[in-house]
Amino acid sequence: METTNEPVIIERAFNVPAIKVWKAITNRDQMAKWYFDLKEFKPEIGFEFSFNGGPADKVYIHKCKITEVEYCKKITYSWRYEGYEGISYVTFELFAGGDNQTRLKLTHLGLETFPASNPDLAKHNFVEGWTDIIGRSLKEYLEK
Repeated sequence: METTNEPVIIERAFNVPAIKVWKAITNRDQMAKWYFDLKEFKPEIGFEFSFNGGPADKVYIHKCKITEVEYCKKITYSWRYEGYEGISYVTFELFAGGDNQTRLKLTHLGLETFPASNPDLAKHNFVEGWTDIIGRSLKEYLEK
């Protein structure tokens, strides 16, 4: 049984400097190569953006608003779905290591606020999605 109140936390280390990871998670053109293709993105508190995503048979409009920015260290934004109740928050935190080492910690909390009746919004889908996005897509993009 899933404990939905627990946030999804994904941590990965990358063999690149923190500034390179920061640009990948905050620059619209770079984000399009590993994340979602956003019309616009600015790492500024209050900036709102949206994008489409979901399984092939159902598109969800993701509505997001940036709530916290600490340059080259942390960015947080709200994450909700148009037409559905609930709001969650995604935080990317960067921890610089040696010359070319950065640890990224992604935390997605508030998933329990989404309708439990919708299997697409089940916690395990977020775990799988973020594991793939951070562990494969972002890693391949950064370390290519």
